[in-house]
Amino acid sequence: MKRALITGITGQDGSYLAEFLLEKGYEVYGMVRRSSTINYERISHIQDRLNLIQGDLLDQNSLMEALRMSGPDEVYNLGAQSFVPTSWNQPVLTGEFTALGVTRMLEAIRTVNPGIRFYQASSSEMFGKIQETPQNEKTPFYPRSPYGVAKVYAHWITVNYRESYKMFCCSGILFNHESPRRGLEFVSRKVTSAAARIKLGIQKELRMGNLEARRDWGFAGDYVEAMWLMLQQEEPDDYVIATGISHTVKDLIQTAFRHLELDWKQYVLADSKLFRPAEVDYLLGDPRKAKAKLGWQPRVTFEELIRRMVDDDLVLNKPR
Repeated sequence: MKRALITGITGQDGSYLAEFLLEKGYEVYGMVRRSSTINYERISHIQDRLNLIQGDLLDQNSLMEALRMSGPDEVYNLGAQSFVPTSWNQPVLTGEFTALGVTRMLEAIRTVNPGIRFYQASSSEMFGKIQETPQNEKTPFYPRSPYGVAKVYAHWITVNYRESYKMFCCSGILFNHESPRRGLEFVSRKVTSAAARIKLGIQKELRMGNLEARRDWGFAGDYVEAMWLMLQQEEPDDYVIATGISHTVKDLIQTAFRHLELDWKQYVLADSKLFRPAEVDYLLGDPRKAKAKLGWQPRVTFEELIRRMVDDDLVLNKPR
């Protein structure tokens, strides 16, 4: 039985990955931070099948101890300060978790067992002010937020450990991937939740920032399969994971409100305060390498994804 250690297991991606690995017959360990209030909501349905251990990306010794306790064949590093707007308010903390936390984990693996296969969650936010369209594995990075900058560091330190120590280290450059488990602060869930609440008469309006920003949105449940596939290859490498189709935020809003037979223009207000200090206008991934080498492709369409999220938010917000 293979063993895997997942950092960020209580998050959206961590919960889907844990489900996926359990179905593959893995013994799954999840690293959680010591806290008086830990939210296990996303993994509550599988919690009795998981081994949760304490560890912190800010603490080197705790990472080494987590590796010794779990004895993993594979480590999936999904833990980070992952909300882009927060990274402007907390740039140093974002760097500590999202950048240096990766170095600490890689160093812990090198010390405890350099044979462990390592997956790093890279991000399309690294492309930022895009240098070419679509973006592939060789597109230059130009991050436009402290989060994006931290992810670029994390990406290159992963490459560095792979090349310097011959460790099996992969980065998945994942474009936006959403689900009903997405946090309410993220734009996709903000929209689907608001649409549901407006339909139910709980909310009156939705304030939004840049409606013309374009993103390549896919389903998180599809994307965790790509993470696993990367670590099953003979040689480590980096891959763009995306749908290859881009939509505007306005498209997202229209799809969500149309599903509920609502006219979005009656409820959505533009708010300049919600614009980023430096905007990322257009992200579109080129997943051809992942399709060719990993045999991976997305299954859930953009429209189906948004409808699923809206339906879930309707159930969640219905008065009991």
